[in-house]
Amino acid sequence: MKTTISLKNINKLAIPALISGVSEPILSITDTAIVGNIDINPVESLAAIGIVGTFLSMLIWVLGQSRSAISTIISQYLGADNLEAVKNLPAQAIFIITSLGLFIIVGTYPIANHIFKLYNASDLILDYSVLYYKIRVFGFPLTLFTIAVFGTFRGLQNTYHPMIIAIIGAVSNIILDYVLVYGISGYLEPMNIEGAAYASVFAQFLMALLSAYYLLSKTSIPLKLSFQFNDEIWRFLTMIFNLFIRTLALNITLYFATRFATGYGKTYIAAYTIAINLWFLGAFIIDGYAGAGNIMSGKLYGSKNYKDLIELNQKLIKIGVIVGVLLAIVGFALYKPLGFLFTKDPQVLETFYSVFWIVLIMQPICAVAFIFDGVFKGLGKMSTLRNVLLLATFLVFIPILYLLDYYGFKLNGIFFALTFWMVARAIPLLINFRKEFLPLAQKS
Repeated sequence: MKTTISLKNINKLAIPALISGVSEPILSITDTAIVGNIDINPVESLAAIGIVGTFLSMLIWVLGQSRSAISTIISQYLGADNLEAVKNLPAQAIFIITSLGLFIIVGTYPIANHIFKLYNASDLILDYSVLYYKIRVFGFPLTLFTIAVFGTFRGLQNTYHPMIIAIIGAVSNIILDYVLVYGISGYLEPMNIEGAAYASVFAQFLMALLSAYYLLSKTSIPLKLSFQFNDEIWRFLTMIFNLFIRTLALNITLYFATRFATGYGKTYIAAYTIAINLWFLGAFIIDGYAGAGNIMSGKLYGSKNYKDLIELNQKLIKIGVIVGVLLAIVGFALYKPLGFLFTKDPQVLETFYSVFWIVLIMQPICAVAFIFDGVFKGLGKMSTLRNVLLLATFLVFIPILYLLDYYGFKLNGIFFALTFWMVARAIPLLINFRKEFLPLAQKS
């Protein structure tokens, strides 16, 4: 089964992946925009959502790496025309990952107060963080289930059905956010930050239900669990372990960024929450093309088609940079309105506007890093991704963050450090890819 490296075929995979990929940041951005405009303690509520969102993103990114691992193995076997050998792997992977999600609930629920104190949360912000988390955490295993199913679809070169599921989930979340947060006069009292949490959990439940339905009805992959483990389960777990370490490094970055922002005061953490959620949105938009890189490179690698692999990488980099530049242009065009979408507080707006330009100019850099992330995941080279992110976090981001904090850069310092962090992620992967695959392409 030949893979054609054309813009049309790339977009056929990338655009649905882009739409499904932005579902998680849309859930967070919806909560942020709606809660930031409530009448009761909007700044404290906004800060709490930012803190909890960072912690939940950490958990999702750590355990949600199952999507890349499943996608890699399925796509490589598809490329080798031997899909039958791994048909029972997705059900086993889903069982393992979802079980870990349940353990997370049991392990973190009783100590939520202590967790968010580590983020410098205190007083009303701490109370709201705990309240919001103790509802939203029940959607966590559902999200892991959905992510694992999405990985299976991606391995099968199918991003259409995940897109449908994501759209339904995002729309239901937005509707429920308005209804539950603001209430319905005469019928339902406003639930404020609690309403946002319940809306997210319901959307996650709906997406998990639809994921199971589409997997069973649209593919030949079963959900019936077999404890005679597939031969590739150990490779899957090794990938998960390497991505686990990598994602811990990623979340150490976000932890330090959030902790420093919280330490500067409630105005700073509120502005940081808006800026980082918009950064996440940009990242997930570009990640649509990284997803196409993951899907297509896995299949090409499985069929040992190195020439097309090089061509795919070159095209994806060009597309990614163009998308990054377009995101920056749109961001600058909507600079003021975007702030007002999230809050009317003048101090928060002033602080947000002082850093948002940094978020925008780093978009093309992010594009290169994310594209290579996707390609290397498709190749199954998780240990390389692990090592690069460890070096970028501990040798680049953290030293620069502390240095700029010492000189009083505050929120600007956080986003400058994030920019250098992205550069340190992109360049080593570019060098590594060209060094390994250019000679192979020339021989084939």
